[in-house]
Amino acid sequence: MIELRSDTDRLAPIQEKMQEYIKNGLCLGWLINPQDRQVEIYRLLKAVEVVQMPAIVSGEDILPGFELQV
Repeated sequence: MIELRSDTDRLAPIQEKMQEYIKNGLCLGWLINPQDRQVEIYRLLKAVEVVQMPAIVSGEDILPGFELQV
């Protein structure tokens, strides 16, 4: 799941939506936040990881070989 925050989006509602996806079984999701130059990585049963706008995020073991250039 990829969510991209637009200029008009407030961050908190999108973060809540990502948490809801995780609660419903999503294994891996990215919230791309260009305003703060960050990507929040959501994983099932793990704390959210916030990274500064990386060049590439990977699909890890959920989507082996998948990479997204941010």
